[in-house]
Order: sequence, then structure tokens, then C-alpha cells
Amino acid sequence: MKFLTSELIALDEAASDAASAIRAAGQLLAEAGAVESRYVEAMVASYEEKGPYFVLAPHIALPHAKPEDGVYEASLSLVRLQQPVAFGHPKNDPVELVFALGASSSEEHIQMLRKLTTLLNNPAHVQQLKEAASPEDIQHLLHESNQ
Repeated sequence: MKFLTSELIALDEAASDAASAIRAAGQLLAEAGAVESRYVEAMVASYEEKGPYFVLAPHIALPHAKPEDGVYEASLSLVRLQQPVAFGHPKNDPVELVFALGASSSEEHIQMLRKLTTLLNNPAHVQQLKEAASPEDIQHLLHESNQ
């Protein structure tokens, strides 16, 4: 399981639209060897077909595709956008934090979603994610939130 390890975090990435934001977050998973590159395009295709159903909360998106689209390992990356991007969600736009989920059918997948939910349910943690100066700051926050 790869959960927001430092190589899976990119801060202040430029993205012109939702698709490029999804690709940026997905690319981190591919570069870490957690998913095949086709999984990244499957996430974009899912967004284009189904709309912004994964914009879960104000400013937060969790794009994903099916495990059979090329997931090697349950994984989660984060891209914080330099400028928030509209995904087309009526309430939660614009998106600033994009968590790409390498969805697997394993128990690890459920554990990962629990950890993310715990983190994002605390407004102070969301604010810290928006303000973190480095991936290491986010690692520190994750360590603290899992105590």
C-alpha cells in the first residue's frame, strides 16, 4: 500500500482544467509503479463519461478508475493545484486538492480510504494540506493524524 508517500505528493502544480489535474495526480501513481499509465487515462475517461461525481467535498477531488484498468497496488497520491480548477461540481468547485486513488479490491484499499476520511473530516487538517510548504509537512501531518 502506498499512501501519500513523499514521491506521491506534488505541491502547487499548474493545471489548466480538470483533465490535466487528474493526469498530474495519476502520473504520480504511475511513476511510483503503483498503476499502469493506462489507468491515468481511465481516470480521465471516467470523469469525461460520468462527470465530477468524485468531487467529494469543497475543493477536494478523489478521481479513480476500476482495478482492472491497471492497478498494481492500492495507492493514493495528492496534487495541490497552484490555482484551483473547476470540475463542474455544483457545490464543491473549484478543486484545489486532487487525491488520485489507485483503487484495488483489497483490504488495503479500505484501510486507505479510512485513513483519508479521518484526515479530511478534520477542517484543520484540510487547511494544513492547503498550506503545507513541502511533502514532508504533509507526511508529518499524516503521522500526527494517525496517532
